[in-house]
Amino acid sequence: MPMTSSPIRRGRSLLALAALAAVTLTAGCGSGTSTVRGPSVLERDAAAITALGVTGVQARVITPDGRNLTATSGVADLNTRRPVSPDGHFRIASVTKAFTATVILQLVGEGRLGLDDPVERHLPGTVSGSGNDGRTITIRHLLQHTSGIHDDFPDYTSAKDFQQHRYDTYTAKQIVARAMRHQPDFKPPGKQWIYSNTGYTLLGLIIQRVTGHPWHEEVRNRIVRPLNLQHTTWPGTSPKLPQPHAQTYQRFKPSEPITDVTDQVSLVNNGEAGLVSTTADLTTFFHALLTGRLLPPAQLAQMKTTVPIGKQFEPLMPGARDGLGIFSHPLTCGGTYWGHEGGDSGWITATGTTPDGRTVAVSLSGVQAATPQDVLRISQAENTLVNNALCPN
Repeated sequence: MPMTSSPIRRGRSLLALAALAAVTLTAGCGSGTSTVRGPSVLERDAAAITALGVTGVQARVITPDGRNLTATSGVADLNTRRPVSPDGHFRIASVTKAFTATVILQLVGEGRLGLDDPVERHLPGTVSGSGNDGRTITIRHLLQHTSGIHDDFPDYTSAKDFQQHRYDTYTAKQIVARAMRHQPDFKPPGKQWIYSNTGYTLLGLIIQRVTGHPWHEEVRNRIVRPLNLQHTTWPGTSPKLPQPHAQTYQRFKPSEPITDVTDQVSLVNNGEAGLVSTTADLTTFFHALLTGRLLPPAQLAQMKTTVPIGKQFEPLMPGARDGLGIFSHPLTCGGTYWGHEGGDSGWITATGTTPDGRTVAVSLSGVQAATPQDVLRISQAENTLVNNALCPN
């Protein structure tokens, strides 16, 4: 799910920490790095996020001339107080959708799919019941969240519930079957925009039907290996993150203590979420995607054809529009950037790339939010970091 609907779906209490910002900034080209002394905008913006109660922040910027800047703030572990690693792994949640959409558009470019193909053509009988009709919903609708398909995802309600079910898994077909018990959020398809994780679960199934391989294998073969994304993986049913990584935390109820939710199996990782990555790999991916290395010009143009997002998202994503697997956002310095957001299990991730190739990725760990106002403040602080990183002084 996007960070904007609920950045931490399984727990919503702001972490009551006096977050002193332990901030570092490094800069380098290639494999070498060197310390940059003195204040920077990236440092300041990372510290502003931890000051809101977020446990840790790591941010990375690739500049048009190839420099690689990183900043960290806060701590990676509340017990040991060890610093955040700029190379830490994290669950990227809905940022996975940009990878899934890229594979779909590659298949369109190869003539194996059409954006206006009805879902029924590739998954006969799957989208049906309760007023859902796969004959009227297209692949484009799924990609752009205009299908109207309702989300019915399992969730954790308490720390006890988390401990009991942290290793549960659900297949894509089970998730789709849950959604089909509900009326569509709107009809006809294409009339409105409502974010639908189930739509991307269906896209994962379509990739498997067309290619004969699971969606994550196609992501690996078409994106991860060609770009040498050595730290982007699909963990499957493993509850562990590769090292290094920060711990992440949630408070499921105001009356409960903070729970370490780092080790868990992603409840749903079927095309809508599930990948693990790093800021280095995400900046490489989005830079390659938006500069035309992964898609033919016609398919990249389709990806960047947008519609307005729902009004309920506007306060958190002001001015954003939705393409096919990526969002456009206005910049305060003029122009737009493209990227995707993601959030779940205490993590929030945001990415962005400008036309000149400047790219940013930021990961927040240990995010707690008790009220919609808390969510808004954290989201606005993250938006500020991304905007300032892409609008250099």
